[in-house]
Amino acid sequence: MPQHYTPINFKAKLAAFHTRWAPKIIAAMNDYHFKLAKIEGEFVWHTHAETDEVFIVLGGRMKIALQDGEVALESGELFVVPAGVAHKPSADTECHILMVEPAGLVNTGDGPAGELTATTGEWI
Repeated sequence: MPQHYTPINFKAKLAAFHTRWAPKIIAAMNDYHFKLAKIEGEFVWHTHAETDEVFIVLGGRMKIALQDGEVALESGELFVVPAGVAHKPSADTECHILMVEPAGLVNTGDGPAGELTATTGEWI
């Protein structure tokens, strides 16, 4: 039986949901998930003690506050938050991002659990 190969279209996947700060898994590679998210406003301060976290901006602008500074990202830019570094993502207007994270990673890390915590990975 032939295997079918289908590319993943970011625009189509982003059009499939509207909730902000609720990452959706679109692909897996080894033990990593590729997650799309729409963000606007401020997230919570948190760290991921055991892993780096990758943010790739697909559309819009975002900031990542760090305890000793801030990184501003625009569409087409990427930033890696090193493991153990406290950070707080935000966006003044809706921003579309792709994150690359270990499977099962809780988005709020060691931060407080709350309404923004995504405890399970939702595939789209």
